[in-house]
Amino acid sequence: MTKYAANAMLATRISFMNSIAQLCEKAGADIDAVRRGVGSDSRIGMSFLFPGAGYGGSCFPKDVRALVRSADSIGYQAELINAVDAVNNRQKRRIFDKISAYFDGRLTDKTIGIWGLSFKPNTDDMRDASSRVLMELLWSAGAKVRAYDPEAMGEVRRLYPNEDKLILCDSAIEALNGADALSIMTEWQEFRSPDFEAIRDVLTHPVVFDGRNLYDPSVLSACGLDYFGIGRGKSIRADS
Repeated sequence: MTKYAANAMLATRISFMNSIAQLCEKAGADIDAVRRGVGSDSRIGMSFLFPGAGYGGSCFPKDVRALVRSADSIGYQAELINAVDAVNNRQKRRIFDKISAYFDGRLTDKTIGIWGLSFKPNTDDMRDASSRVLMELLWSAGAKVRAYDPEAMGEVRRLYPNEDKLILCDSAIEALNGADALSIMTEWQEFRSPDFEAIRDVLTHPVVFDGRNLYDPSVLSACGLDYFGIGRGKSIRADS
């Protein structure tokens, strides 16, 4: 019970911040400023306050669901814990929804470059990874994927051995060759300070969908890139 409760608490912080991020998008606020303000409260702290494309891995999803099942088995309705899981599942679609909206729902024959496939940096673990949800939604919509991850390439090949809409690349920049857009799905260190002008020049459409809020929207706009993050107010287009 203690293990389940601890992991559910951390997952709750993430889902809460993802809910606030959606409010920020609609209200025109910036979740990064909100996050820093909330985290400055000593009662709360900064840990697990980063919004993004949803949590994954072997512990949080499994333990949240196990806690819900435990509650169900003894006749207790765990509404809050159920909501944590529901918010996370919905959050994993956010980047796809933004990509689809940008291209007016016309994703057939589009190619999306993806940086980051593991559920978090410094692992090859793809269990419940948000990248899997994005890729599978893109394929269902008729799009292709060019993807790169520093560690998880072998695991992706194992999971999708016969997917003809997936091209795995040897480097981050190679993943953008022939791509219409870039999506960031894992916050690997090597993705934090890229050459934005090179990204702009190689993409067919100069647009970045930042599922981990790695970048400053104003910097990308100045480099001629449209930018769509998580909870960053009104997303920025380069001509705005």
